[in-house]
Amino acid sequence: MTDPVLVEVLRGELVESVHRGCVAVVDADDKVLLQIGDIDRPVFPRSAVKAIQALPLVETGAADAYDFGDKELALACASHNGEPAHAELASAMLAKSGLDEAALECGAHWPSYQKATVALARTGGSPSALHNNCSGKHAGFLCACCHSGIDRHGYVKADHAFQKMVCEALEGVTGARHDAGNRGTDGCSIPTYAVPLKNVAHGFARMATGIGLEPVRAAAAKRLMDACMAEPFYVAGTSRADTRLMGSAPGRIFVKVGAEGVFCGALPELGVGIALKCDDGTARAAEVMVAAVLAKLLAEDETLADTLRQMANPVLSNWNGIKVGSLRPAEALA
Repeated sequence: MTDPVLVEVLRGELVESVHRGCVAVVDADDKVLLQIGDIDRPVFPRSAVKAIQALPLVETGAADAYDFGDKELALACASHNGEPAHAELASAMLAKSGLDEAALECGAHWPSYQKATVALARTGGSPSALHNNCSGKHAGFLCACCHSGIDRHGYVKADHAFQKMVCEALEGVTGARHDAGNRGTDGCSIPTYAVPLKNVAHGFARMATGIGLEPVRAAAAKRLMDACMAEPFYVAGTSRADTRLMGSAPGRIFVKVGAEGVFCGALPELGVGIALKCDDGTARAAEVMVAAVLAKLLAEDETLADTLRQMANPVLSNWNGIKVGSLRPAEALA
């Protein structure tokens, strides 16, 4: 099955490029409310499922033991910019369990936010694992290990006791198989699993509503989702789509980006989960897709829907600030 064109890139008024993709919107009872393209084809959701991966942090009692609030829990679900506030909070989380950045096994890279990179370089600094966009997630993993008495060393490996807990959470929430047969390695070195978009969307509907989850897991899911919606800056950062989309309707929209053109999300008031994939992995096209889907689902709120439609139709400018084109949802999505 060939997925339909969902995003068009215009140069002037002419279509220059197109992006194909697939979208699934599913409720907590596993009813498909919107299907575009092949939603049964397995995809790697990558970082888009970090809120599910963070469940053991709350379920083990580690979040309470270390007195983590919304900011810490949001960072545990984040793919952040590596801005100072992100790196400092990740460091503070580690300190609560008696660790420092040397315990992180995610690798180091420069901040994703250019201004933060420039500022760090100007002071003669160098990137550390704290600047890794996944450092908050890894800090959460390490805190859960320490609180639970699990040897933290090698916590990124698939056969590590903590990664088995994460795998169980992913399987339990999405209902999809997670094992060596569909496993790959993510950019931050932890396992990532290819599962159908339909299952991922269903999982986020369950995260948002608690339906089909055991009480402890349902409470943990609500706590994590609420934290992300309350502190969207710590989920992503300055100018990021996740931050802007959640900030457009505080407490009503949850979204999380994943590498290679993936977005997942949920609308608690509607009880639905969202999962989408831009087939060629283009992030800017995936951002158009998720904004357009949200606008469609929230059409009854005309003001919010108009804001979301504007996000789904971004202007392209050149280095002189001259408008040269735009992106827009294609007919299959609009």
